[in-house]
Amino acid sequence: MLLEILTPDKKVYAGEVTSVSVPGTSGSFEVLNNHAPIISTLEKGSLKFKAKEGNQEMNISGGVIEVLADKVVVLVESLL
Repeated sequence: MLLEILTPDKKVYAGEVTSVSVPGTSGSFEVLNNHAPIISTLEKGSLKFKAKEGNQEMNISGGVIEVLADKVVVLVESLL
C-alpha cells in the first residue's frame, strides 16, 4: 500500500509499505493492506511503518490519518 506523510511545510515520506502503526486518540492501531476505509485523529506519539528499506519510526505531535483503497495519508502537525 502507498503511504504519504505530510506536514504543513512539505511531504516527509512517500512510498510503498506493508504496515503503518499510529498513535490514535482512542489508542494506538495498525493499518495493513486491504484495511477498511477510516479517518482518525492522532495524538502525540510514535508513527511506525515497515518499508522495503526496513522499519522506520517518526515522532509526531498529532494529526489526522486517512485510509482509502490501499492508500494511507497521514497529515501531521509537526515532527518531534
